[in-house]
Amino acid sequence: MPKFVFDINGFSDFDERVLQASAQHPVLVDFWADWCSPCLFLDPVLKAVVAEYHGKVLLAKVDTEEDENLKLAGRYKVRGFPTVVLIEKGEEVARFSSARTKPFVREFLDDNSQLLATSTNSTRL
Repeated sequence: MPKFVFDINGFSDFDERVLQASAQHPVLVDFWADWCSPCLFLDPVLKAVVAEYHGKVLLAKVDTEEDENLKLAGRYKVRGFPTVVLIEKGEEVARFSSARTKPFVREFLDDNSQLLATSTNSTRL
């Protein structure tokens, strides 16, 4: 797995790897479960799109089958899976639910990320 895609294991991991990292990079947080078919469809879509941004966007995978991770989903009022939350500067900026296509995810990032918009080169290479 590339360094810009990582699994989250609990609150302290989330605080360090998502909230702190979101000061410099947009972080997509994928709340998912292995029994969820749309989650399994969305996983490679998210990984492919994030790779196109060459490390400018991070992807945090939150397996909600883990105890603290389920509580994290509750903190963000996740009501269904998959739910993807965009975090910037420690705050939720936008979210979407259900399986989506690569063009949708690209547009979601480009339309909602202030950090990408203000970076010197926000276009994908």
